[in-house]
Amino acid sequence: MSDNQSWNSSGSEEDIEPREDYGHPVGVVEFSGVLSKWTNYIHGWQDRWVVLKNNTLSYYKSQDETEYGCRGSLCLSKAVITPHEFDECRLDISVNDSVWYLRAQDPERRNKWIEFIELHRSIREGRRQKGGIQGTIIIPSPLADSGYGSESSLRRHGSMLSLTSATSGYSATSTSSFKKGHSLREKLAEMETFRDILCRQVDTLQKYFDSCADVSKDELQRDKIVEDDEDDFPNTRTDGEFLHNNNGSKEKLFQSLNPKGINGIDFKGEAITFKATTAGILATLSHCIDLMVKREDSWQKRLDKEMEKRRRIEESYKSALNELKKKSHFGGPDYEEGPNSLINEDEFFDAVEAALDRQDKIEEQSQAEKTRIERSSPPPPEDIYSTSGSHRFSNKVEEMVQNHMTYSLQDVGGDANWQLVVEEGEMKVYRREVEENGIVLDPLKATHSVKGVTGHEVCHYFWDTMYRNDWETTIENFNVVERLSDNAAIIYQTHKRVWPASQRDVLYLSAMRKILANNENDPDTWLVCNFSVDHDEAQSSSRCVRAKINIAMICQTLVSPPEGDKEISRDNILCKITYVANVNPGGWAPASVLRAVAKREYPKFLKRFTSYVQEKTSGKPILF
Repeated sequence: MSDNQSWNSSGSEEDIEPREDYGHPVGVVEFSGVLSKWTNYIHGWQDRWVVLKNNTLSYYKSQDETEYGCRGSLCLSKAVITPHEFDECRLDISVNDSVWYLRAQDPERRNKWIEFIELHRSIREGRRQKGGIQGTIIIPSPLADSGYGSESSLRRHGSMLSLTSATSGYSATSTSSFKKGHSLREKLAEMETFRDILCRQVDTLQKYFDSCADVSKDELQRDKIVEDDEDDFPNTRTDGEFLHNNNGSKEKLFQSLNPKGINGIDFKGEAITFKATTAGILATLSHCIDLMVKREDSWQKRLDKEMEKRRRIEESYKSALNELKKKSHFGGPDYEEGPNSLINEDEFFDAVEAALDRQDKIEEQSQAEKTRIERSSPPPPEDIYSTSGSHRFSNKVEEMVQNHMTYSLQDVGGDANWQLVVEEGEMKVYRREVEENGIVLDPLKATHSVKGVTGHEVCHYFWDTMYRNDWETTIENFNVVERLSDNAAIIYQTHKRVWPASQRDVLYLSAMRKILANNENDPDTWLVCNFSVDHDEAQSSSRCVRAKINIAMICQTLVSPPEGDKEISRDNILCKITYVANVNPGGWAPASVLRAVAKREYPKFLKRFTSYVQEKTSGKPILF
């Protein structure tokens, strides 16, 4: 390695950080625990056993299954850890397009995880930096080859220059890259030539100055000797030779400078050449400056154009990256229903509509199989439906029944608050827009007429849980929490998830009643009312949003007399149905989406259910 080049390295053995046997730095222990991880929009958050070791985050299905291998891992070297803006228990870890959404049990545990992750990352980064070569490199000067450019020469003559300044001063010129302008390149080439000439001239002059210094010392010493021994010299010749005549011979003591100077150097000629060289350098520099000034405007315009082009490219890149991230993680927890959801109303509706279409296709394939299944559930005697029973909710059931008989059967034709939103044949659907704290609470009322079935049959299939899965397509599962009486039960059911909306569940009391007519000419009324209640065995959970309902299916049977002595057949009966629904969906679903879904789904439900009742009762005895 030359004297003009040096570097500092921190890669020695004593700098290596102490390690444990398993390969990670001392003081950084393995950290593990249970975190909830977002799996997908179907299963949502699931508890996973997460392990932080060797700057790698891995997760397992549970602590007991760690021996089977991890289900996934992330290297934290280039990971971005983001605490969630609103959820104090959540942190997101992303590496390129891969994102892990994690939730701790409380904010303290989340902060503990973040602290340990950053500790692993910082120590690994410190080890990486220690392993590299750091320091400075001294680049030799282009003038180092000449005597004048050497460090010792500069120091001997007290120059204010240094190697660093000489190098930087030269490199600023020699490394300038002017791609265009032939004359400018020529002038720079001239500068290089002048530099070489100047270095040689400086070297020559340096030798001359050194010789002059040596001669001056010799003359001073000789003059002193001459003064002391002046009488010993018999004569002095005019040609500059001093003679000593002790033995009668002449001896030359020294010779003065000849016209060529010391060592044959033509000092005057060198000075003239040196002056011409420096003048040429100055003239060439002036020419270069003039050329660069003329091109400054052009270069500035090019620079502005390139800067504008770069700005546009950066904006396009950021836009494309945001779109890619949005598509890559569309379905993550940030896009599901909530006050801070990243999805807008149009995208929310499109996603819900697409999910409902998929469910409809699946249901069409399985519906034929369901209708072929024969289930026998003989209806109990009619007198059990005449009262609300003697259970603890009997008074509440009676109150709900009377309210529905009073208000739900009122005609809505002249009420301006009710809006007709759907009309398909005999079916009409009305809606009254009501919002409370931003949540849609629109009451819905539908009227329908169905031939060939009775009110008793319609309410029987609507109330009996044995047939629920045959006609209800939105339920994921349900169970009877408590059977209060032969005509009343408390039911818990969860509805299928329709992403990005949160999953809903509902706990309600379902009761079936028969209301006798006050006038013998009026038909009896069959009614099923479902309304939300609370029960200790079906508490609300974080997995679902609990909806509140108050629904009634009210049916009356109209009979047209048969001709002659014929018996009454299904051709002679008509069921008038009034269906009312008051639903509080909870959550943060957009109002426009809820109204659009209700307008789409309620008519489909009524047609699907009444068609099912017609199929199940066809060919069977009439149940009045």
